[in-house]
Amino acid sequence: MVIVNPRLSGNANVVPDFAKSVRRGKSNLTAIDNHLAQISMSAMHSRYEHPSAWTGEDMQRRTDWVLQLDHQDNVLLHRAVLQARRRGLGIPHLKAADLDLGRLASKLAWLRAEVAMRRGFVLVRGFDIDRYSLEDAALAYWAVGTHLGSGTAQNAQGDVLGHVTNIGVDFRTDPRARGYQSKLRLPFHNDGQDVVGLLCLHPAQSGGESLIVSSTTVYNEVLRLRPDLMAVAHQNFCLDRRGEAPVGKAPWYAGPLFNRVGEVLFCRYNRTYIESAQRFDDVPRLSGQQVELLDLIDRLCSDPRLCLSMELQRGDMQFISNYTVLHSRTQYEDGPDPAKRRYLLRLWLDTGLFDELPASFADRYEDIRQWQLKPQAPIFDLAHVHTELAH
Repeated sequence: MVIVNPRLSGNANVVPDFAKSVRRGKSNLTAIDNHLAQISMSAMHSRYEHPSAWTGEDMQRRTDWVLQLDHQDNVLLHRAVLQARRRGLGIPHLKAADLDLGRLASKLAWLRAEVAMRRGFVLVRGFDIDRYSLEDAALAYWAVGTHLGSGTAQNAQGDVLGHVTNIGVDFRTDPRARGYQSKLRLPFHNDGQDVVGLLCLHPAQSGGESLIVSSTTVYNEVLRLRPDLMAVAHQNFCLDRRGEAPVGKAPWYAGPLFNRVGEVLFCRYNRTYIESAQRFDDVPRLSGQQVELLDLIDRLCSDPRLCLSMELQRGDMQFISNYTVLHSRTQYEDGPDPAKRRYLLRLWLDTGLFDELPASFADRYEDIRQWQLKPQAPIFDLAHVHTELAH
């Protein structure tokens, strides 16, 4: 089966309409089950042929997933940052329409389509980060992000620029903690919104490699190895909201690991949140087959033939599709200098490229819509950041 990309929108800042969200709680499960019942068995048991179905082995032999910025690109970006500062424009209000990036804009248009609609990831290298202060480096990164989509809130505090650094928490034992706040290995997962971006300010002293895997390839491998589990992959799994449930909502939400909408395959996977949701009495217990499927997916994600490892260097920007790529990170150690600890900035980007998303996404995306009502300007005082992240 050959999959055709959905129609592209011409405006990167269009926000999809999630007003038709399914109802909450157990009625949510019923609505999603009714939707899943309409998925044809032939589609569920067909390989998904698409550029996003790559392997790490293949990518290691190639470099066309790296976008190298040259001197002129950096000149254009720096000029745009200076112009934005003179006009009093910053995060979160700076938009793509406010910027003149010249020829760099066409490179970023390619990047946007490559990440959202084709292979699913791009590493941007060559950003001249040393010419910027921390605040201006963040603004340059935001400027690049505006050409992929609209930056959205990443938590209930409305933070549109995330700080990925170790504050000493353990997400395995504290259901309020997040993986990006620790130095521990992160299991493979994906985030909210269409695209997640990272800007590396400082790498770790050791460890901290970025690992990615094609969820499309994982899907095809599950089909090849255990076709009997494909129906389970399209059943509901409950995920923990980790203390960020809006008023009136359940502390968990539900949806299948894989969804087909028309001819498009979407993935949502976070085993940590699936397992921590089991603490709630009204969440159905995981079945034996569901655990089998989770174990198989984890093995496939970690298979060295399938996953791709990359070391993010200072100034590197990584952009990943949250629908076709799962990401992880190895455990790391920082050196004694706090100013040189592993520290990355994160964006969640709504590309506006998808005319329709799975019905099961609506509940969680409504959370993000609520967070987005009060978007917060970024915080750059790490002491304050630690307090903010420890919510």
